[in-house]
Amino acid sequence: MANPLIERSRSAMPGGVNSPVRAFRAVGSEPIFARRAHGATLTTTDGETLIDYCMSFGPLILGHAHPDVVEAVAEAAQWGTSYAVTTEAEIEMAELIREAIPSMERVRLVSSGTEACMTAIRVARGATGRNKILKFGGCYHGHADCLLVKAGSGVAGIATASSAGVPQACAKQTLVARYNHPEDVEALVTEHGDDLAAILVEPVAANMGLVLPADGFLQHLREQADRCGALLIFDGVICGFRFCFGEYQRLCGVTPDLTCLGKIIGGGMPIGAVGGRADLMEHLAPLGAVYQGGTLSGNPVSVAAGLATLRRLRADQPYAELEAKTQRLTAGIQELAAARQIDLQLPTLGSLFAIVFTAEPIRSFEAVELTRQDLFHQLFHSLLRRGIYLPPSPFEVCFLSTAHDDGHIDRTLAAWDVALTELTQT
Repeated sequence: MANPLIERSRSAMPGGVNSPVRAFRAVGSEPIFARRAHGATLTTTDGETLIDYCMSFGPLILGHAHPDVVEAVAEAAQWGTSYAVTTEAEIEMAELIREAIPSMERVRLVSSGTEACMTAIRVARGATGRNKILKFGGCYHGHADCLLVKAGSGVAGIATASSAGVPQACAKQTLVARYNHPEDVEALVTEHGDDLAAILVEPVAANMGLVLPADGFLQHLREQADRCGALLIFDGVICGFRFCFGEYQRLCGVTPDLTCLGKIIGGGMPIGAVGGRADLMEHLAPLGAVYQGGTLSGNPVSVAAGLATLRRLRADQPYAELEAKTQRLTAGIQELAAARQIDLQLPTLGSLFAIVFTAEPIRSFEAVELTRQDLFHQLFHSLLRRGIYLPPSPFEVCFLSTAHDDGHIDRTLAAWDVALTELTQT
């Protein structure tokens, strides 16, 4: 029997959703509807309780409804849900981020990762007086017009719009290179460097599965930005506070000019942040001519949830334990796949992993596009039937939280055992 919420949602919202991936079209099925969640599990309106490896696409590193976060949200909300006046908590949030990521000398809080990236680009253009930005195929930075683009007719070059409603004139201000291909970057900097405001990159690409930066790639971006006078922007919306108490720049040794954050710093509530060198950030109004504003920027409830999350991460430093749990899970899956001679790659970093049906390691979006996505679709549904919820797209990554325990991992491996057997029978 079809879920009655499906037709209700579609009669009230475009496609029945408020963000496209929730429609489950990427896995060829009808969506699920959440009723509640706690710890590592999500319960649907059908009464199914699922072990969750989507975790709201990354913010919930402490799990659903962590007591610290729930208490902080309830306390903040009882005093008021929005002021549009600065609070001490906002100052503390900016100070805590600066402590963890010293390159973010000044921090501007916004309401989403999209807004953080949009603001960083505007700062870069305002500070340099240039127009073009360079991004990488497969890296997602939100739905701002200049970022909804794809590579043009060449392997790398001037972009074309990938969404209706994006003017081609806007898309042409964006250059697209292949991730992990430094030769693309050199060629574009040589041709367009005089008008290049910024190089924007996910330092760990986590929107095309999980693609790790090749040795020297991020350092090469730093050098190319310096070569032409552009700014280097790290989009740390996913990887901020995911691998360490800070951002991936602490681990790779490359310092960007601007950094964008989101997800974890809100503890599951809407938030974003952009920060960087003081001289750059002070181009923002009210000090400078680059405008950004928002009624809900620094919202007290979101900031309370984020502070509770960051304080817990700073106190517990759970990163080694998270990595160990993730390694146990992925090693077990890999062993099950190898026993059935299934070509499966599980790129992993910290508490992130991706599922890619291919024999060869993945180092670019172009390689991801050639993988067996049909097998992912089958796997997704087989696991869902057995109480395991993966992100509903072969291009998303899986997340573990501190709430996932050995029992969850054991049950997950048992479900994978059956699901992989089913794949060999189709």
